[in-house]
Amino acid sequence: MSDFDFDLFIIGAGSGGVRASRIAAAHGARVAVAEEHRLGGTCVIRGCVPKKLLVYGAHFAEDLDDAAMFGWDVPEKRFDWAVLRDNVMAEVSRLEGLYGETLTNHQVKVFKERATLTGPNHIRLASGRTVTAGKILIAVGCRAALPEIPGIEHAITSNEVFHLERMPKRVVIGGGGYIANEFAGIFHQFGAHVTLVNRSDTILRGYDEQIVDRLVKISVAKGIDMRFNSGFQAIEKQDDGSLLCRMKGSADIVADEVLFAIGRLPNTEELGLEQLGVQLTDRGAVVIDQDFRSTVPSIFAVGDVTDRIQLTPVAIREGQAFADTQFGNKPTRVDYGCIPSSVFSHPPIGTVGLTESQAKNKLGVVRTYTSDFRPMKNVLAGRNERSLYKLVVDDGSDEVVGIHMIGPDAPEIMQAAAIAVKARLKKADFDATVALHPTMAEELVLMR
Repeated sequence: MSDFDFDLFIIGAGSGGVRASRIAAAHGARVAVAEEHRLGGTCVIRGCVPKKLLVYGAHFAEDLDDAAMFGWDVPEKRFDWAVLRDNVMAEVSRLEGLYGETLTNHQVKVFKERATLTGPNHIRLASGRTVTAGKILIAVGCRAALPEIPGIEHAITSNEVFHLERMPKRVVIGGGGYIANEFAGIFHQFGAHVTLVNRSDTILRGYDEQIVDRLVKISVAKGIDMRFNSGFQAIEKQDDGSLLCRMKGSADIVADEVLFAIGRLPNTEELGLEQLGVQLTDRGAVVIDQDFRSTVPSIFAVGDVTDRIQLTPVAIREGQAFADTQFGNKPTRVDYGCIPSSVFSHPPIGTVGLTESQAKNKLGVVRTYTSDFRPMKNVLAGRNERSLYKLVVDDGSDEVVGIHMIGPDAPEIMQAAAIAVKARLKKADFDATVALHPTMAEELVLMR
């Protein structure tokens, strides 16, 4: 037993913080967690989980249209936003409860209040109480960034989408990343007219260009208005409640909601980090080494607050590695190579490894294989939307160094495909695998 109140104090009960707390506690550490909002963090409360449920709901729009060609009579198609919204929020509350049970079952002390640092081993709670800990883990995540323009108070971020009173008829979305494109698809399928505004001529920077180009073409064909090289000057609320977006680079836009998804910033303001000598980046991220230690030896950080790879599974791996290393006598470091990712756009994208351009820059000579096809379901439904799968192969070693897909269920297929890239399998291994027919995934082993 140490002279500290706790062996580990974690600020933030998101995916990384919760994993670190329960693993450290399982190793015998005395652990406490402070969370000023709700247990579960961004992913569970206002991010990937509720968003994916909205994505599921949005898919029914086209599925119901397609059902007629499969013999189903759907006499009326009517969407009730309030029903979906309330059901999603009920599921979020259920998951939050499970997170609380997990912490309680592992004897983790939970403080449902804000915590700040007053020393390398001292934490002050909002209630005024001060506690001490041998090690402190910062796992406070990120928040949505907003531009500094007149009228920004009239705009929303992805946080507020899940609580909208009614479904807007006209939505303007600022941004070109995965969150912007996901909500563009969601709102469009729910019947809103969507305008996506991007300050450059490229969306989804870092994704394979051929896959991104396919998403742009499909989005435009569906009726999503995509404005490139355009920006916001101001947002003005009109007498009828609508919002007038004063634009630069394109015509002004009138909308019912304006959503900004232009990136996320680490939540390190007023935590007391800089006063203690914890180095932060220009964006406010905690600078850490390979073992998640900051420039103050007793203070560590994992997850989005480090502003490296903002993905829930990465934060979970980091939380596990931190706890195993510091409290389990099992030194562990996270391998950041070949991390799969997805964009739950409409249709979705799945990707792992190097893009074609990245592979050329890194490896020199590469081979690419593509399958451009119309899924069987779309053929019978009379829907012209096509899927695109792509393999990137190192010409010298025959290793598949990248897989990129856009089409129905691409993220589900990608999870298994990512194992092949991680295992450094060769194109010959793909060719030697018997196809599973009839599936979309079989295209991965049929490209020649």
